[in-house]
Amino acid sequence: MKMNHVGIMVGDMDKAVEFYTRALGLNIVMGNTKVEEERETAIGRMCIAVFGEGFKGFNIAHLVTTDGIGVELFEMKERQERHEVDFSRIGIFHFCLQTDDFEGVIARTEEFGGKVRMDIMRYHPEDDNKQAKMVYLEDPFGNLFELYSHTYEETYASEYE
Repeated sequence: MKMNHVGIMVGDMDKAVEFYTRALGLNIVMGNTKVEEERETAIGRMCIAVFGEGFKGFNIAHLVTTDGIGVELFEMKERQERHEVDFSRIGIFHFCLQTDDFEGVIARTEEFGGKVRMDIMRYHPEDDNKQAKMVYLEDPFGNLFELYSHTYEETYASEYE
């Protein structure tokens, strides 16, 4: 099994594309594209099957990470302005990106309208040979994402306390 892409609801497509490309370094595969509710095309029928009757349309953009994972941005015509995180609800609550430019991504996240949710944490602060760091951030619309300095395997392959 391989990860292919993640879909993220955003409040403003232009701002979202700017944030995900300029702050996080993703590349555009397909820029901002309008999708209307209709039944004439396969895409139109698929969207009705996914979003239900009356979704009224949306803007979509497709981005990709440097390792080929897709990020699909959706700006629905009818939407709330910010994601409201409710940790008591079941479902996906964040995604995680890895970078060699840890502090730079954090600075650009704030520069382009995102938020730092916590202090940077090291998984093994007692061991100078294990430098894996992480932090939780938000995009400009309140979507949570985590940032890692090391791979998932490097971070968790040793004893974690």
